[in-house]
Amino acid sequence: MSASRKTILIILAFFAIYVIWGSTYLLNKIAVSQLPPFFLASIRFLTASIIIFIIAKVLGISLSISKKQLMNATIAGLLFLTLGNGLAVLALKYIDSGFAALEISAQPLVVLIMMRVLQGKRIQLMSYIGVVLGFIGIFLLVSQKELITKDGQILGMVLIFACMLCWAYASIFVGNAELPKNHFVNTGYQMLTGGILLGLTSLVLNEPWSMPQDWQADVQWSMFGLILFGSIIAFTAFNYLLKEVSPDKVATSTYVNPIIALILGWWILNEVITMQSIIAAVILLTGVYFINTKRKFKPRYIGR
Repeated sequence: MSASRKTILIILAFFAIYVIWGSTYLLNKIAVSQLPPFFLASIRFLTASIIIFIIAKVLGISLSISKKQLMNATIAGLLFLTLGNGLAVLALKYIDSGFAALEISAQPLVVLIMMRVLQGKRIQLMSYIGVVLGFIGIFLLVSQKELITKDGQILGMVLIFACMLCWAYASIFVGNAELPKNHFVNTGYQMLTGGILLGLTSLVLNEPWSMPQDWQADVQWSMFGLILFGSIIAFTAFNYLLKEVSPDKVATSTYVNPIIALILGWWILNEVITMQSIIAAVILLTGVYFINTKRKFKPRYIGR
């Protein structure tokens, strides 16, 4: 592959993990306005997993998996998608998409603290600064009177925090679990098992199911974007970048995604961006930068 073509592919891949993943908050917000959250997420990931398996077969990639790998993929699917993504989509029924993205941007902080608690991992000085800044940013974000007085706002915040805990624990679990070596196949099984569990959760909660032809046009397009772009193209780009550039450069999506989500939510859904939210975003993202500075950070797919 020529250097110029490779450069173009890298630029397109960064566009995918920056803009596409940043836009999934908006797409989920639009879709959940009509569809129940766990049904929505189930359809998204089941459809994406089927497409992934078809592509894998066409490319001649083996789909074989051991019982242990399947069990670990199921656990990862439960944590990342059923609980992580499912709770995040549910939270979007109550809070703005940009606000959710900002709160979720603190996930590296949660991972760091959880690694300290569960694994006794030493926290570096720069990371301590990041933790302090992160807590200040989160406090400024969630303490806004004009937000917490809205119906369901506190519940939405709690749900986002719960999904962050699930993602953080899943990131630690996946780092040591035996899973299919092929990232594409691994993701397919996580999406398949996570999607099945989401569907079962939807049935238990007695959510109303519907056919795509019954959805409004904006919901149909949002689901199309979530499945094709958010679940397949962006993740493929994510894995491509992990092989072609340093992990710390890939991790910059942590800083860009919430900014994209804020702008899209303001532009398309007329979501309000307060000055306190902007200040909180700057402090919080600065904290995340300090947490990721001078430490080996391998991003984990968290089912955006």
